[in-house]
Amino acid sequence: MGRFVVGDGMQLVILPPSRTLVSNIFRNVEVDRRRHDELLAQMQRVRGRIYAADGAIRPQELTADGRHKVPVDELSWHVLSLDGDGRVCACLRYLEEKSARGFDDLWVRHSALAHSQTLGWKFRRAVEAEMVRARQLQLGFGEVGGWAVAEERRGTLEPLRIILATYGLLELLGGCAGIATATFRHCSAAILRRIGLASLLTGGAELPPYYDPRYGCKMQVLRFDSRFPNPKYRDWVVQLSSLLTTAPVICRAAGRERFHEAFSGFRVPTLEPAFHSQLVPIA
Repeated sequence: MGRFVVGDGMQLVILPPSRTLVSNIFRNVEVDRRRHDELLAQMQRVRGRIYAADGAIRPQELTADGRHKVPVDELSWHVLSLDGDGRVCACLRYLEEKSARGFDDLWVRHSALAHSQTLGWKFRRAVEAEMVRARQLQLGFGEVGGWAVAEERRGTLEPLRIILATYGLLELLGGCAGIATATFRHCSAAILRRIGLASLLTGGAELPPYYDPRYGCKMQVLRFDSRFPNPKYRDWVVQLSSLLTTAPVICRAAGRERFHEAFSGFRVPTLEPAFHSQLVPIA
């Protein structure tokens, strides 16, 4: 079994939602509102720079200080990868929505696909089926998004590592199912499929990709279940889950909750501080 490194001085950091109790499975929790806000703002600037350069958003959609700021950022879990100088170089967001009563309560209701005259109703039906399935399985439900990797880290393990680390976080939260909107830029949709995400289904048929005029590219909404990554990567998810139990968790306010045995699917192993990997970098 290979070992997945957070190498080259890289460090994983978790930012919980602003008003969330943090499970005591996380052993390195810091209450530091200033640090939390600094990392969140830095992440938004990195995301803004990358998205604007790719043409996914217009420069005028950024704040005066260059941030790509969306309302769900304050409500989401963020997995960040920091380089040796403490700068954010990769990020991914998970918005937990298990309390949503239906499609109209979800963030994805704002997407172009939701308003498509031909596919909108199929999309709604497919997403609501996933919500029902998550409830039946007593899993969390939510949306993954905000994936960005700094230009200098592309062609390395970073794009893959930040996704697998997010899988690990979702398992630490008790197991989650949900959806992710992926672009076809930089092979993002293909990478997610390789890791274990799949097309949404409606009436037994796959929901096709669509063009989103706001982001100016072809996109697809995929479904995931954190319990079932591609078996090829399962060991790395387990290892990254273990790493996240001791990674810095920077909170805006104090609050811990008792951890119950909700960790679904596998045991969290005890690992050495350093890892190494035999994975081939993604171009």
